Formats: sequence, structure tokens, C-alpha cells
Amino acid sequence: MRSPLPRTSFNSPRLVRLLAALDVDDVAESKQSFAERLGQWLDLNDAIALSGTLHAGAGGSPAARSRALGPVEEQFARVRASLIDSIATDGVFKPGRARIKLPVPAAGATLATADFAPYRRYYAAHQRDMEASIGPLRANLRAALVEHSPALRQLADLDAVIDKALGERERNLLATVPQRLEQRYRQLRQAYAEALAEAPQADDPERWLQPGGWLAAFCRDLQAVLLAELELRLQPAAGLLAAIAGSAPSAATAE
Repeated sequence: MRSPLPRTSFNSPRLVRLLAALDVDDVAESKQSFAERLGQWLDLNDAIALSGTLHAGAGGSPAARSRALGPVEEQFARVRASLIDSIATDGVFKPGRARIKLPVPAAGATLATADFAPYRRYYAAHQRDMEASIGPLRANLRAALVEHSPALRQLADLDAVIDKALGERERNLLATVPQRLEQRYRQLRQAYAEALAEAPQADDPERWLQPGGWLAAFCRDLQAVLLAELELRLQPAAGLLAAIAGSAPSAATAE
């Protein structure tokens, strides 16, 4: 399975739109403005810290940004490519990386025993991999900002405040994604069971992962959601990198 990283618009995250398109319940975009939603994610102390950072002043030079760019730009590209490859290749083993292997039906499996649990563990393993890779990347980007410019130091402080204020909420929300995918898994499995009932035939779990199979369709959805979550998680780092480069965030994430 291999596909490009999906694009995400700021006001309509690809992850949210993708889950909604999969007919997953209870995943709807908020009708509130970003500012209103952000306010719900911040407690009073966080809001005061964020306000103080925003009003700290700006400055900086293109030369300072240029000096900071090289190593962190390479790290961003390396982390992003590695995580995409891990998802796209079903965790094929590579030296220095944990093995995350896409589950396949066991020999003799039936629809009654086709459990979602292995896919929940698979998704959670990728989430841990993302967090373990992107956290240090974001910290290094903040360090690069602090080192080279007062204005960029302000942005690093801002990102640290936002990370502290929203990080736990983000992790809690993203932890619910496998639950949404389980609903999709059950939908596809049920539709296949109903089709078998209408046209009785011997079932064979090997066909589930063949083109057109219900499990193959689910695995495509699973991969697409993982890639969308990856882009969502990378957005703060991409924004910091764009600030150093003095370019728009889209340039930092271009293929």
C-alpha cells in the first residue's frame, strides 16, 4: 500500500473530513471559529501565558533564519519520509526501527472470529511511533528558533505554551481515532456478511485482502487515516520550519 501524504487545510483538517467521509458516527466539524475552539482548549493560566507570549514583540533577520534552517530542515524531511514509509510499507523491517506489521487474517479465520483488536494495536503502535519521532523534532525546531533570533525565540516560546496547553487534549482526541475506525471495520464486515447471506458461497479469508475484498478496503481506509493523522501531527513542526525559512507553511510540506 503506497499513497502520497494527504493535504490538510487549516480550517478543515483532512483527518476530520476523512473520518466523516467514512460514515463514522460522531465525527463532525465544529461550526465554531478557530478562536472559539482554541479558547475551549485553554484554561485561564494557559490563556494568560499565551497572551503574554503573543505580545512579547517581534523582530529577526533573514540571515538568522538561513543559519538555523539547514539541519532542522533535513531532520524534518527525514522524520516525515520515515514515518510515511513506515505506514506505506506496512512496517517492513528496517535497521534501527521498530517493526510495525499490518495484521492479516489467521489461517482458518471466520467472520465471527475476525476481531478488530490487532488493528487497534497496529494503529496505536503507529501513533506511538509518530509521537516518539515528532516530539524531538519539534523540540529541536524550537531550539533552533531560540538560538538565532529574538523574534524566532518568541515564536519558540509561543509554540512551547501551545504544546503545553493543547498537547494532552490532542493526545486524548487522537487516542479515540481507533474507536472510529473500529466502527468502519464493523460496517464493512457486516456488509460482506450480508452479501454472503444473499448469495451463499464458501468463504475464504484469503479473499478478504484481495482487490475488492472488504478487509482490503478497510486497510486502505486505515492507511489513509494514518497518513492524515501524521500530517496533522506534523503541522506545528512544519509551521516552525516555515518561520525559519521565511516561507509559507505549504512550502515546507510540499512533495
